[in-house]
Amino acid sequence: MTGTSKPSPEEILRARAENPKLREREFAQALNISEADYVAAQCGDAVIRIRPDVDTLLGGIGAVGEVMALTRNESAVHEKIGVYDKVVQGQRAALVLGKEIDLRIFPKAWAHGFAVEKRVGDDVRRSLQFFDEAGEAVHKIHLRTQSDLDAYHALVETMRSDDQSKTIETVAQGAKKARGGIEELDRDDFRHRWSQMTDVHQFAGLLRDFKLDRHQAINVIGEEYAWPLDSQTVGAMMSHAAQIALPIMCFVGNRGCIQIHSGPVSEMKTMGPWLNVLDPTFHLHLRTDHIQEVWAVRKPTRDGHVTSLEAYNANGEMIIQFFGKRHEGEGERQDWRFLIENLPRVRQSTAA
Repeated sequence: MTGTSKPSPEEILRARAENPKLREREFAQALNISEADYVAAQCGDAVIRIRPDVDTLLGGIGAVGEVMALTRNESAVHEKIGVYDKVVQGQRAALVLGKEIDLRIFPKAWAHGFAVEKRVGDDVRRSLQFFDEAGEAVHKIHLRTQSDLDAYHALVETMRSDDQSKTIETVAQGAKKARGGIEELDRDDFRHRWSQMTDVHQFAGLLRDFKLDRHQAINVIGEEYAWPLDSQTVGAMMSHAAQIALPIMCFVGNRGCIQIHSGPVSEMKTMGPWLNVLDPTFHLHLRTDHIQEVWAVRKPTRDGHVTSLEAYNANGEMIIQFFGKRHEGEGERQDWRFLIENLPRVRQSTAA
């Protein structure tokens, strides 16, 4: 998507005035622009451009107090209410390890930032919104009534960009590239290396070494470590977890951020294709019709193997991932393991 083919900021705002009820993301898609293009068009009015500087953001957002953190992909929206604390800075990845807000941030993907004010009736809703180079949202922070407005305004001023123009350059993301490691793969060696893992965080290195993506890996590892499940099992698992107050870990991510909920879920509602969790500090909105495959995946660790439930879309991209809640140095919960191992399986294709 190039700047010359986009509607002008004035055209974007005029179209918005004619379609005020559409959600921002839906409006942008209808106009064939990115969500970041729409937000940028409002600069100078209700929007201030800010630098997508993760270090500065994490250094100051804790002082704002209670906020709502939002991370999404095309098929899932993950919202957590809490405070940004226990921050660990890093160039390749930054961490927020608070009790409620738990994030893995990848600063390289953060390309555009905005401080946004939206008037709804007599209320003014304030947020910090960050986007990747394609203009897709990577992370948003929404203020709440308890938030410290002075700290918020001070942070916005610190992060204010010298560039306050109403247009941005975006680069379209291409289709998912095949890693191309299947034909040359030594499957026995791959399975041996998998069996020797002592920490789930070694999995990313395993994929790099064998030039596989996650979806390829689970398709070739064999049913000792990964097996396909019925596509309805995500809802079934969550319903059962809610009934027995089973604490889970729920991961939703994109190129720039992964957001994690740890704890039980209780209030669940289905609306059309959306499966919703509506708990006091955690909201999840999941498009179940986008789920093409569900897998149970087992990874060895020094504390025994851990089991995840993973949902993928038609492109083989992960939508959402679940674990039983655990801490480093602890074995996996037996009730979680029992639940996943007893979900209905489907026959795995032999063509993988």
